[in-house]
This record gives sequence, structure tokens and C-alpha cells, in this order.
Amino acid sequence: MNIQINKIIAVLLFCLAFTISHAQSNDAQKCRYTKTNYGYLMVLREGDNVLELIENLAKEQKIPSANFTGIGFAQDATFGFYDFGEKKFHPKTFNKVEMGSITGSIAWSENKPSIHMHGVATDDKFDAYGGHILGLKVGTGSMEIYITVNNEKLERKIEQPLNANVLQLPCLK
Repeated sequence: MNIQINKIIAVLLFCLAFTISHAQSNDAQKCRYTKTNYGYLMVLREGDNVLELIENLAKEQKIPSANFTGIGFAQDATFGFYDFGEKKFHPKTFNKVEMGSITGSIAWSENKPSIHMHGVATDDKFDAYGGHILGLKVGTGSMEIYITVNNEKLERKIEQPLNANVLQLPCLK
């Protein structure tokens, strides 16, 4: 009888492992973005690193510059308040929040995409937190990012005395 139960348990564990592995491989294959008339629409899933995926999209699609907006659930949202005296961000992370608003821009700095993102997050008590986003990971559910591409390549450069990475605009002729 014990041998029969052990065989049944082994078969059930195998089926469970197969199902989990199949679900994870399906999730990894899900499309994260699509082309639109104005640029791109990203639909990110639980655990996705938002800043990293926007940066990867900018590299893959050679986006010259863009602005973006978004909404969705966040597992972790790390905001940074810039201390002008110390010339650095003071980070604070909030867990399991809803991003009521995300806004930002894509430019380039030293041949790499430079993402500048701000947002507002609310918790289960409807308290809101916002500012510069240093890190953002998608929580349960999804996150939608709408990216509007601009034709002109824009650059960011560190400017002193603040040590801030500032968007550089071309002069009008």
C-alpha cells in the first residue's frame, strides 16, 4: 500500500513540476511590447523590471527619444528625493502599491539609453507617494506603458554645480 501511495505522490509531483515549468516558459514567451501609430505599447507582467525593459526597448528599436506614461501594480517602487547639498538621491521603497501615474522620457547618454521617470503610487490606505523613480518592479497583475517616439535624438549630460543629468535641447534655427 505504501509503495502505491509513493508512486501516486511521485506522479503528482512530476505533474505539478511540469505544469509550473510550462507556465513559467509561457510567461517568458509573452510579448512585452507592440508597435503602434505613435510608438509602442508595453504590457509588463509580475516581476518585470520596468526601467530595464524600457531601456532594452530603446536599444533594440533604436528609439531616438521619447516620452511615456503608464499605470499598473507595483511589487516594489523605489523613489528618490534628490538632496542638492549632498548631490545624491535618498531612496525610499514602497511595496505592493498601485502606480496611479507614471511619466518620463527616453534620451541617450554616452551611447546608452537614459531613462528619466517620475510617478505617484498609492497604498491600500489610499496614501500617495511620489517623485523620481529609481526602481520599479511590476506586482500582481500588469503594468501598461505608452511610449510616444520623437524623431530627433536627444542627449542627457551631467551639468554642474548640481551634478544633475540634464536633457540637452537642440537650438532652433
